[in-house]
Amino acid sequence: MSRKSLDAFPDHAVSATAAAEAPWPVRRRHREKYAMNKELLAFIIVAVLLAVVPFTFGTSTTFIAMSLAKGLAVLGILILLRAGQVSFGHAMYFAIGAYAAAFLSSAFRGIDMLLLIGAAILASGVAGAIVGIFVTRYRGIFFGMVNLAFSMVFYSILEKAFHITGGSDGMRIRRPTLLGMELKRAEFDIAIYYVILLFALLSVWLVWRYLRSPMGEALRAVKSNETRLEYVGLSAKSVLLGGYIASAVLCGIGGVFMGMVQGLATPEHAFWTRSSELVFIAALGGPAHVAGAFGGTVVFEAVRTYAAALLDDSWQLILGVTLIVIILWAPGGMVELFRRLTGLDRAKTLTPEAGR
Repeated sequence: MSRKSLDAFPDHAVSATAAAEAPWPVRRRHREKYAMNKELLAFIIVAVLLAVVPFTFGTSTTFIAMSLAKGLAVLGILILLRAGQVSFGHAMYFAIGAYAAAFLSSAFRGIDMLLLIGAAILASGVAGAIVGIFVTRYRGIFFGMVNLAFSMVFYSILEKAFHITGGSDGMRIRRPTLLGMELKRAEFDIAIYYVILLFALLSVWLVWRYLRSPMGEALRAVKSNETRLEYVGLSAKSVLLGGYIASAVLCGIGGVFMGMVQGLATPEHAFWTRSSELVFIAALGGPAHVAGAFGGTVVFEAVRTYAAALLDDSWQLILGVTLIVIILWAPGGMVELFRRLTGLDRAKTLTPEAGR
């Protein structure tokens, strides 16, 4: 197209024509940038909506706080799913975070909340590194079963060591201070809500960056072709171990927050059903995007809460039907469903042939 013919079009028409005639990689980058901007806008909108929950839906503050806490643990499961591995024992790290807070709050009255969070990160990270050395040798069902075995051993210790852990009754987590300030119950509920929200938003950004980094791409290669990963000089076991420790830390953070909101740490946090819940939520929300961890958790908790109120002992049936419908309609979970409704999937899945 000549310069003279271009002058006959308005500026916006020229840009559209130039974009249409650009090479496929350039057009793909434009579409990906457009989709990324829409996701960033959605992220900001959700963050603002969550920030005003205590002032608009005050009765839902605790519910959202618990959903965000569990969502952090599900975020850890998504990291492992990137490598094609499913853990049925990550509730162990959830319990480690809660019990770390319980022991410290019992030993040091008035301990700061940030110290409890730091202790949970350290304890779950160390435990994840120790267990990860063994479990990252395995793949597939063996990976999941070895994690389950470690989790059930830990659960049994929590149950049997009554004089240390309180047995099946668990341990009370005393209300901590925040930056040296003692808070009443209502003030504490609002304060911990915003602390959890801050950690959730920060974790989403960090995990998103991690999965798009070279190490995140290497984690994906563990699922697709470990041999090729070794050829480029990276150890598949080391790559998976790094992701495993990160997932354990996220579960530990979720556990300490859940424990502080409930004021209790129990062995049920480490039971295999809790691990299965985390995997279930990851599938419900969508393992392909970090937003699926929190979207799936909110839907899971909402269905369980309100279905249990409507139909006694039948919430599992309603939740199962919900998951089946979402999987049949959108195999990628709620994230894929959202992308279909907003048109983001076209920017993500167009092929060179489709773009011609």
